[in-house]
Amino acid sequence: MVKNISSALLLLISVTLSFKHAWDTVHFKNNPESVKMMESLGISEAFVLYLAAVAIAIGILLLIPYTFFLGNMLNAFLVIMIMGLALRAENYRIALIEIPFLAMPLIMIWLKYPFKFK
Repeated sequence: MVKNISSALLLLISVTLSFKHAWDTVHFKNNPESVKMMESLGISEAFVLYLAAVAIAIGILLLIPYTFFLGNMLNAFLVIMIMGLALRAENYRIALIEIPFLAMPLIMIWLKYPFKFK
């Protein structure tokens, strides 16, 4: 029971963060700090829309039981990509901040999808 509650809570947090990050990514020009971060990581304006689309896809995939694993793998890959870009730009702070966000999809894979439909 605790495992299912933990998994459901992490699922809710992860889906919410995914859609929030997609929204913030599309509207990054409204936040000067986001523009500065994107430039420091070497992310071009054209690539921003692809990141937002991937974030939306991750949020949707996490909600579907059969694509839950794929959504978590894509989420982990996206976090690793951001960490790699941050390390390449020698921005260790961003790379360290992303560690809990890397752990979340991996823990969710271990806990499995919280709702069983048999």
